[in-house]
Amino acid sequence: MEAINAGFSVYFINSASMIAKLKSASRRDNLEKKLKTFNKYKLLIIDEIGYLPFDAEASNLFFRLISMRYEHASTIFTSNKSYSEWGEIFGDPVIATAILDRILHHSITLNIKGESYRLKTRKKTGLFPQVSKEAKDSKV
Repeated sequence: MEAINAGFSVYFINSASMIAKLKSASRRDNLEKKLKTFNKYKLLIIDEIGYLPFDAEASNLFFRLISMRYEHASTIFTSNKSYSEWGEIFGDPVIATAILDRILHHSITLNIKGESYRLKTRKKTGLFPQVSKEAKDSKV
């Protein structure tokens, strides 16, 4: 919201939708135009990386987009996977390393630990049983 309030162009998309758009553009021989569309935003937010694994085509398309944006525009990635798991996400540790090399070069990483805010809200309504601290501590 701060970027928008500051006048920056911002686009938010989940990774599965973004890959679907890139694949569709590639099939229609319109990939370069779609890549340029995603590249025009000063801030691109790609949500849910790793929620679904990428096939080889998706990994290559993602790499092309990241390479295009590298050192030209800001990108925020959200994921519940650690960087060490990105080889599994992209199905290829070499392409994952190339992607991470570009992402991490000028980055700030925020690692947020804790309970899901969605589940936390549902627990407050009583839909999920609360687990006491003692019960949590007694688990092996």
